[in-house]
Amino acid sequence: MTSESSSDTANSNYITVVSGLPRSGTSMMMQMLVAGGIPALTDGQREADQDNLKGYLEFEVVKNLRQDQSWIPQAKGHVVKVIAQLVEHLPPEEYRYIFMQRDIDEVINSQRTMLERSDKPGAKIPEKQLKDIFAKQLLRAEKLVEGSSAPILKVNHRDCIEDPTTIAAEVNRFLGGGFDELKMAAVVDPKLHRQKS
Repeated sequence: MTSESSSDTANSNYITVVSGLPRSGTSMMMQMLVAGGIPALTDGQREADQDNLKGYLEFEVVKNLRQDQSWIPQAKGHVVKVIAQLVEHLPPEEYRYIFMQRDIDEVINSQRTMLERSDKPGAKIPEKQLKDIFAKQLLRAEKLVEGSSAPILKVNHRDCIEDPTTIAAEVNRFLGGGFDELKMAAVVDPKLHRQKS
């Protein structure tokens, strides 16, 4: 029989949610957490591509969170990516949130580049309209989380790129310790920060 440390026990009780706007660094944080030692709830359906060379680490059914929440128990003891627009549909559970924050112009430029590359209609939405939509969605998600009793850590995308060692240490403390900060920091590749304001 193996014994669990208090940190292991705490981590197994929580669902760790990485959130933020699309293109705000959520995949990067997922990669950091997996490297550090938290298993990700992911199905591998969305493979790495030229917009995200290291992979998305997504769980496809999360996109249907409004209609289907049956998978939530599987997420205990794991980290799962839930974009800001879907946070309000998470059912009551023991969550802890890591919210990625990125300059809104960088988010929009990165999103537009990805949509144009895949020839999706969202690429044609005027920039000001898209900025307003994203800002409101992010504010709503953050207010919902801050109004709950769930622990929340906000991580700035640029800080993560420029000083991953410090961010890895902050994330490790937030999660209760016991994770490999060196491996977490090593995941971050500044060359992948291609959209800069």
